[in-house]
Amino acid sequence: MNASLTDTVLLTGALLADGTGAPLRPADVLVERGRITAVEAPGALPRTTPERDLTGLVLAPGFIDVHSHADNAPLLTDHDTTKIHQGVTTEVVGNCGFSLAPASPAHTGTLAAFLQRIFPPLDIGWSGFHDLFARTDSAGHVTNQCPLVGHGTLRIAAMGMTDAAPDDQAMNAMRTALEEGMTAGAFGLSSGLIYPPAVFSTTGELTRLAQVLGGDGLYATHMRDEGAHLLDAIDEALHIGATAGRTHLSHLKAAGPENWGKVRPALTRIEQAREAGHTVAQDVYPYTASSTMLTATLPDRFLADEADVILDRLTTAEGRAELADANRDRDWTRILVATTASHRFEGRTIAELAAEQDIPPIDALIGVLVGEQLRAAMISFSMHEDDLADALADQHTMIGSDGLPPGTGGKPHPRLYGTFPRVLGRYCRDRGVLSLPEAVRRMTSLPAQSFRIPQRGLVAPGYVADLVAFDATTVTDVGDYHDPVHQPTGIPWVAQAGHTVVDQGEYLGTRRGQRLTPAT
Repeated sequence: MNASLTDTVLLTGALLADGTGAPLRPADVLVERGRITAVEAPGALPRTTPERDLTGLVLAPGFIDVHSHADNAPLLTDHDTTKIHQGVTTEVVGNCGFSLAPASPAHTGTLAAFLQRIFPPLDIGWSGFHDLFARTDSAGHVTNQCPLVGHGTLRIAAMGMTDAAPDDQAMNAMRTALEEGMTAGAFGLSSGLIYPPAVFSTTGELTRLAQVLGGDGLYATHMRDEGAHLLDAIDEALHIGATAGRTHLSHLKAAGPENWGKVRPALTRIEQAREAGHTVAQDVYPYTASSTMLTATLPDRFLADEADVILDRLTTAEGRAELADANRDRDWTRILVATTASHRFEGRTIAELAAEQDIPPIDALIGVLVGEQLRAAMISFSMHEDDLADALADQHTMIGSDGLPPGTGGKPHPRLYGTFPRVLGRYCRDRGVLSLPEAVRRMTSLPAQSFRIPQRGLVAPGYVADLVAFDATTVTDVGDYHDPVHQPTGIPWVAQAGHTVVDQGEYLGTRRGQRLTPAT
């Protein structure tokens, strides 16, 4: 029977990956009024209720994407199905210091212009988190969302786009806004320390903010350096996180060929911190290319200004020379233009654009940045497969997509569409980097525990019936860097809180998610 899970249903025939990491086992699962009420051996439960036959599939808790930038998804007219088709039922948003609130009257224009470098255009009609959440909750959620408060957004609201240190007034404004975000239901504080204006912050500034979390909160960070100074950046994150209470290291990597091999020492440093009493974990995405704003190629000094000042500087001989010097060792064959405001240039490297125009690569870069008014994203081929495998193999590593926000179009990094099936296919089934039950644990109960996501992450009595059924023999990602916009295969069925939302691989068109609040 094609039961919808709206009331009571018995799920039969599947092998169960319950989220604990235990071996797969045959089991029947009873769902009543949106919750799991029984998990028993096949045939042990009465067969008097409607049934859903999942023979040939693995049944697991709905996956949790711990590093998402889909903050704007509820505000889109179109439903963002990039994650639900992967079996993701919950996303942690507000990462890398980019939350959509707070927005102060004095700096709303600055915030809107900055966010447009990564998000599609937003009509910011809110101020604090209560206002923002009222707007997004009213619009509805495709997946559950667990929001973080972004340090970069706090800083813009208090000070605008400046490299100055916050005075007492600005610091108090940031602390007050963070308190408001936590009261509204945020899960913690995030930072993105390579992005303006956060790149200009000190460890002391972040530590003072972390004090607001009271010693039992979460600090999630895109660290200050993921290359030559990776270990120093980890130490800084641990210092701030120790004040907050818990530390989460976003998309752990060793970027740049000269830094390949540094993930193992990084994992050792993190493990030493755990042994010393720190609560710390990390996430990765299963690709050897990263993606971010194309403005990440600009020197820090450029980033302290408003967009119009940056654009003016890029058109001067002095600005060009400074940009060229900052990128003198850059391999432009490794920088692929992903998504731009006009959708020009997409799918070609800076080196290819330079060759097409018979100009130096630095001039091709300036042409994209100026032509797109800084609204451009890039893919950077900067990591080594061995480092990725080392990170994935660590028992404390969770999975995060780190995909661009939905609604930007273009050719975004394929991780937006394929992260979770790629782990299950390439890294479990094909390469054996981790077992399937362990991969499911990293996608479900581990993030639920670490981020304190309530009543999710296990297939067990009392838990919300957020569930996914997939074919372990065929599940895989489909898109690549030049043709990324493809739904994965092998994930035919997804349910949220007792409702089928994906059936036979098709999204059913109703937003069944909700904004969650942290477990107490």
